[in-house]
Amino acid sequence: MSDWREISGSITAPRGYRAAGITAGLKASGLPDLALIVSDEEAIAAGVFTTSVVRAAPVDYCRQILQTKPSARAILCNSGQANAATGSQGMTDAEECAQVLGEALNIPADSILLASTGVIGQRIKMDILKAAIPQLVASVSETGGDTAARAIMTTDTVPKSIALETTIDGRPVRIGGIAKGAGMIHPNMATMLSFVTCDAAVSPSLWQEMLSRAADKTFNQITVDGDTSTNDSLIALANGQSRTPAITEKSPEAEKLEAMLTAVCQHLAKAMARDGEGATCLIEVVVSGASDDRAARQVARTIAGSSLVKSAIFGRDPNWGRIAAAAGRAGVHFDQKDLQIRLGNFLLMENGQPLPFDRSAANEYLKKAASGTFLQDDTVLISVSIGNGNGSGKAWGCDLSYDYVKINAEYTT
Repeated sequence: MSDWREISGSITAPRGYRAAGITAGLKASGLPDLALIVSDEEAIAAGVFTTSVVRAAPVDYCRQILQTKPSARAILCNSGQANAATGSQGMTDAEECAQVLGEALNIPADSILLASTGVIGQRIKMDILKAAIPQLVASVSETGGDTAARAIMTTDTVPKSIALETTIDGRPVRIGGIAKGAGMIHPNMATMLSFVTCDAAVSPSLWQEMLSRAADKTFNQITVDGDTSTNDSLIALANGQSRTPAITEKSPEAEKLEAMLTAVCQHLAKAMARDGEGATCLIEVVVSGASDDRAARQVARTIAGSSLVKSAIFGRDPNWGRIAAAAGRAGVHFDQKDLQIRLGNFLLMENGQPLPFDRSAANEYLKKAASGTFLQDDTVLISVSIGNGNGSGKAWGCDLSYDYVKINAEYTT
C-alpha cells in the first residue's frame, strides 16, 4: 500500500500555488498556448534538462538562473514556438519574457523560470506574448491547474496531471504535477515539459537530488520513437507552505517525500508514453535478476525502445523473439540460459528455452489492451528475467503505428 492518496487539483493542489492557461494567439490552431504557475512565496527550485548540445534558449536561461539562485516564484511556458536554434535573439527573447512577466507580477525577473515547446527554429511571437501577459496574470487562480496543463500541449491528445497527498509530522503534504509530451520521446530526457509543485520545506541540494533520482526512474525510462529534443525541462518547486519541519538530510520523512515525488513523475511519464503519437496502448517492461538496478533499467529501456517490439505489439503479434533480441543487445551481460520472458500471463521462454503457448489467446491479450481505457486497462506487460541478481527496473513505451509516420511527416505543413 502506498503511503499517500490521489487528490484533485494537479499543480494547484499544494498550498500556496496558483496557475492559469490562456489562448494568447501563439498557435495558429487557436488552442490554449500560454501557461503560468505562481507560488505565493519564493520556493526552492530544482531542474533536470535536456542532454542535447542543441538546446532551446529557455533551457540555457533556466540553467543559468538555478546555478546562481536555486529558488523561484513563477514558471512561464509558451506553446507554439520552441525558441530553439534561434541564435542569440532567442536568449534575448527569453530574458524579455522574464522581464515583462516580472513587472506584471511585481517580482524580480530572476525569480521566473521559463519553458517553451513547439516547432524548432521558430522564435516566440513576442508581440503576441507580451500583449497577453496582463490577461495571463489576471487569470491565475487556485483552480487553474487544468487550464495550465492544456496550454502546454502540442501534439498531445490529452492533458497530463496528477496530485498526491501524504502526512509528514502530523500535517498534510502535497505534490502536484503537469506534463506534456507525445513525440520525440526517449531516455536522457525527451520532448517533454513537466512542472511539479510541492508545499514541503526541503533544502535546495536535497530537492535537486530527489528530483534527479526521480527523473532517472521515470522520465528517463520512457520512449516513444528514439528521438530526444532541444527543450526538455523538468522543473520542481517546493515552497514550504505545508508548515512542516524543513527536510535537510536523509531521514524517513525525506524518503517518504521522495517516494511520493517519484510516484508523481511516474504517473506523468506513463501518461506521456501512452499518449505517444499514433499509439494504441502502453507498453510496460519489467526486468529482474540483473546485477543492479541500473543494468535492469538499461535492458528495460532497450526493449521498450525497440522498433521491432513496438511494431509487433501494434500488429498484435506475440513475437517474443524480438523481445529476446532487444534484451541481448542492451549492453548488459547475462547468460542467455537464464533468460525468461512473459507477455502478460503468458510464459514464452524459460531458462533460455522457448515454450509452447496459446498464440491466439496472446493475440487477444494484445487486442484487449489496444481497446482499453487510458492508463487503466490499456497496458501490455512484458516481464523479463535475466538471472538471479537483485537488480530490477522498469521502462514504458508504446506501440508504433502507421499514424506516427503520418503525424510527423506533416508536422510543419
